[in-house]
Amino acid sequence: MTFEELITKNRSYRRFYGDEIMNFETVKKLINYARLSASSGNIQGLKFFVSVDKTHNEIIFKHLKWAFYLKDWDGTEPGERPTAYIIVLGDTAIHQTVEIDVGIAAQSILLGATSLGMGGCMFGSVDRAGLRKNFKIPKKFQIPLVIALGKPKENIIIDDVDSSDNIKYWRDERNTHHVPKRRLDDLIINFE
Repeated sequence: MTFEELITKNRSYRRFYGDEIMNFETVKKLINYARLSASSGNIQGLKFFVSVDKTHNEIIFKHLKWAFYLKDWDGTEPGERPTAYIIVLGDTAIHQTVEIDVGIAAQSILLGATSLGMGGCMFGSVDRAGLRKNFKIPKKFQIPLVIALGKPKENIIIDDVDSSDNIKYWRDERNTHHVPKRRLDDLIINFE
């Protein structure tokens, strides 16, 4: 797979094959990709809580908002849920701000998952207090992001944003997920 194919195939998947189990060693490999990636100031202030356990996965699932633009969808049905999660943690004993590292690490993890035929979704809309309570996460850890992982069970198409400039993702009658992207020429600015 070329790098462009890898980037294009790396989407925010929200439905998975629930019987395709992602094991701890595979998730650990993905976290190693994050570990080897760049870190702002080389601070390396991220830690990772891994769940491949069905009971823990169900708890994490309940603390996530699944699709902001799909108002009539409450989230993935049983049997189509992720088989692994990573709760990304910022260790404030190491550094107070980890925002840059979170993005780098999450992208590395998801690109790694895609390269292995898996996929995932980053969640910033998280009930952090609920996760902290359920998993007894110490206060010194920020919870900037949760990553859901599994074998993707959906078809995602990238569309060009049309003249309405609407960037909201949507699903068609065949349940194909469409993701509008701004055109490349609209992103490049010349100030001369």
